[in-house]
Amino acid sequence: MPELLLEVLSEEIPARMQARAAQDLKRLVCDGLKKAGLAFDKAEAFVTPRRLALVVDGLPDKQPDVTEERKGPRVDAPEKAVQGFLKSVGLTMDQVEKRETEKGNFYFAVIEKKGQATKEVLANLLPVLIPQIPWPKSMRWSDKPFRWVRPLHNILAIFNGRALEAGFFGLQFRMTTFGHRFLDPGPLTVKSFAEYEARLRKAKVVLDPAERRATILAEAEKLARTAKLTLKPDAGLLDENAGLVEWPVVLMGRIDAAFMDLPAEVLTTSMRHHQKYFALLDEDGNLAPRFIFVANTETRDKGKAIVAGNERVLKARLADAKFFWDQDRKRTLESRVPDLAGRIFHARLGSMAGKAERIAGLARGLAGYAGAEPALAGRAARLCKADLSTAMVGEFPELQGTMGRYYALNDGEKADVADAIAGHYAPVGPNDACPTAPVSVAVALADKIDSLVGFFAIDERPTGSKDPFALRRSALGVIRLILENSLRIPLADIFECAIELNRGAIHQVAVAKAGKEKGSHAVGDLRAIRARPGWKKKYDSAVFDLLDFFADRLKVHLREKGVRHDLISAVFAVDGEDDLVRLLARVEALGAFLKSDDGENLLVAYKRAANIVRIEEKRDGKTYANEFKPDLLVADEERNLAAYLDDATSGAREALAQEDFTGAMSSIARLRRPVDDFFDHVTVNCEEAKLRENRLRLLSRIDATLDQVADFSRIEGGER
Repeated sequence: MPELLLEVLSEEIPARMQARAAQDLKRLVCDGLKKAGLAFDKAEAFVTPRRLALVVDGLPDKQPDVTEERKGPRVDAPEKAVQGFLKSVGLTMDQVEKRETEKGNFYFAVIEKKGQATKEVLANLLPVLIPQIPWPKSMRWSDKPFRWVRPLHNILAIFNGRALEAGFFGLQFRMTTFGHRFLDPGPLTVKSFAEYEARLRKAKVVLDPAERRATILAEAEKLARTAKLTLKPDAGLLDENAGLVEWPVVLMGRIDAAFMDLPAEVLTTSMRHHQKYFALLDEDGNLAPRFIFVANTETRDKGKAIVAGNERVLKARLADAKFFWDQDRKRTLESRVPDLAGRIFHARLGSMAGKAERIAGLARGLAGYAGAEPALAGRAARLCKADLSTAMVGEFPELQGTMGRYYALNDGEKADVADAIAGHYAPVGPNDACPTAPVSVAVALADKIDSLVGFFAIDERPTGSKDPFALRRSALGVIRLILENSLRIPLADIFECAIELNRGAIHQVAVAKAGKEKGSHAVGDLRAIRARPGWKKKYDSAVFDLLDFFADRLKVHLREKGVRHDLISAVFAVDGEDDLVRLLARVEALGAFLKSDDGENLLVAYKRAANIVRIEEKRDGKTYANEFKPDLLVADEERNLAAYLDDATSGAREALAQEDFTGAMSSIARLRRPVDDFFDHVTVNCEEAKLRENRLRLLSRIDATLDQVADFSRIEGGER
């Protein structure tokens, strides 16, 4: 069956945009074909730095004929309505039918639409679809009505071996494309995808990005083995290089020995981010004085001149890095802390110096939970932002924290302090490792919590898809730090103290702006706030907002582990439950309980009782949450239920005090049978008002008993 071949040739497309653009082209064209009634067997998209290509196999020669039936007005409708119907369907009175229906006699039009030739459909469709590709960034021309990622040179569009008679962006669709820009730039005329792919390969263009990626990896590993070295894995860099070349030629260069005393991260960052070079490791796993890069051309000297040129470029970059390294070490990190006063963290939250002091206060308070020495945690927090004023971090922002560690060690700081400086940003993403050293954990938590409470305090919170300050990421980082290190931290208490610290910073900013006095960066610490005479744990509203925010982030974090989101909400709603380790233990026990017959049936009974109480409270305009009266319990089943409620309440309370959550669930599980017996034999809404009210209070007690372990109203299911 006929085949559609489409290629859009342009100047170089940024590597980061290529894969998405190929997917978008395929999606747009395939959706357009389906909407036009053109079925096909398969479609495949390809991308190189200069071209987007799509092949669609198994298209028909023409659209199928379509018969459409449309109902019109009644036969006795006004003439104007009838004529309007005839005009809308493009038929005359002789061409429509009269049909008797259940609602009367109506006009019907049967419209037969002959299918267009596929080549005509495509000629109209493609010029509309191609400009719809949603580039992250695109260019505009003064004499063109469209935007595109880079200047266009050629559009190849062939159906069934012939060029489509259409065009786009001032370019006529052709049967011709062009080979490699340097190695074989001449025109290539093709009639099919097989011929197109073969002739491009002969013209030094590998169309498939997966094939280019595999070639680069295989050749790089081969060169590394020859030099008795190992290629440092870097999947992202491999993908990027595959998007930079159409004909990959892998070469190896040398790093000048004078630069090998630079920190390994400086070398790899300079090579990777600026030059797209691969690093190599020796037998001991240390960085080797070699690098691998990918050229887009072949030369008669087998790349010698290209290698020499890349070595010169890298040498110049590393010379700058070495200068920064030598200059930065002439000052201690401690001496750089005052420089942070000139760096704004946020206009309403003060400077980076103020943030460092707040982190230090929090870190000292969190040290006990993390098992760290408060003095070391405070020291690391005070210095953790100091490397932001170094020349090296100014040149390589990716190395903030990492360079702080090197400079701290150079200054003679303790290893725990230096490691905490390096790790306080972690974890940044879901695949990052979490710090485990106590000092590092305390400082990483303090940094993230300070940002969270600060931005919540000034009402700069994530909304929808917008999260300009990466607060969702910070919350997930806090969750991982706590759970992966099994830390027993009372979040609400910590949040309140952090808000107090930020409130001082907000006040200082306001005072400084008003010009009344100079703001001090010493805003106290967590322990000092707790030690204030008369300070009480009366939480700010932002604390509760933060706990809700954390509940949502915890659901996201645990989704892949199969933990039900409603169980997390149910346990988080329990008054005072802000210990994430304890919360997860409760969630696990609750989940296991609800999977049992007792748990499933008790949930049903709970929902039934809660619904009855809610309906009657609304009807009567009063609450039944008060204690029931034992002397008004007349039926054996309600007396039995009351006795079990007392036992379950005390049993669950004792078990929860010991953090025996399985035991707490066992206590409330014993309610299942007496609750069933109550509903089977007792009429709640009886005629005697006092008995009715007392029974509603007894049902309300079920809610109160179960609420000790979780808010069962938030648990899904339970309806029968």
